Amino acid sequence: MNTKLDKADTPNYLKAVRLINIEEGKCDFETGRIPIRQHINTNYFFAQTDISLEHSIHPAPRRQYVITLKGKLKFTVSNGTNFIIEPGIILIAADTSGEGHTWETLDGNEWERLYLPLEDDVEDYFIAD
Repeated sequence: MNTKLDKADTPNYLKAVRLINIEEGKCDFETGRIPIRQHINTNYFFAQTDISLEHSIHPAPRRQYVITLKGKLKFTVSNGTNFIIEPGIILIAADTSGEGHTWETLDGNEWERLYLPLEDDVEDYFIAD
């Protein structure tokens, strides 16, 4: 068994889910990916472990990348559909108005994450499936 990775074996993308606003103040999501090694302009980032918004429907306070370091979560959007976020899947929160989304922790009661806020005019580099 060869453990050496060839350049062709290196993934070119990270899995991603983007929360989006749709008609009538509703929220939905789309699955896709973001390219690796892509430089994304941000002015700051911050870490959070607080789970006080769990089970509370809310829109994102700003467009932002959410990088899960620890924890597994189920996100639910306005129409009742849901998806799972865990380390290795990037969340792009772009549902900045309307009802928004809710989430709950799975497999424990913790969520360690980094937020990387995006300015309104900055590309998020999301590629939908």
